[in-house]
Amino acid sequence: MNLLLWRHADAEDSSPDLTRNLTKKGRDQAKKVAAWMRREMPAHARVLVSPATRALQTAQALGIPFVTDDALAPGATVEDILAALDLPIVERDAKRTWVVVGHQPWLGQLAAFLLSDSPASYSVRKAALWWLVQRERADLVQWTLRCVVDPDLL
Repeated sequence: MNLLLWRHADAEDSSPDLTRNLTKKGRDQAKKVAAWMRREMPAHARVLVSPATRALQTAQALGIPFVTDDALAPGATVEDILAALDLPIVERDAKRTWVVVGHQPWLGQLAAFLLSDSPASYSVRKAALWWLVQRERADLVQWTLRCVVDPDLL
């Protein structure tokens, strides 16, 4: 299974929080990362997006259908995200791909939980994409980090 965790791109500093728009820099970041994703990610990815405007605008750069889920809003927990993904402990479908567009700190907390199996939080930069892969080796389920994409390097 592939799990692509994509933090929303740079957004205006305004309120209310859920209606903040991407800045010009953020729109450019989203376009760069989306172009990379269209080239590299497996076909038929399912995309799940926070209801926050900045996350929706980031996801729109992909140009493919997506589903909005209130469980991914700012303030979500790792448990909320796992439930929204209906993520089993072991995903037998190696070709299954989820793209999750959301926020800090829960993106970093989810990555830390899956990669280290402990409560922690990694820092995920705005518009960055973390690509995790689940595999089974010797009856042990592992999540590995395939790559991190930073929009400033594209």
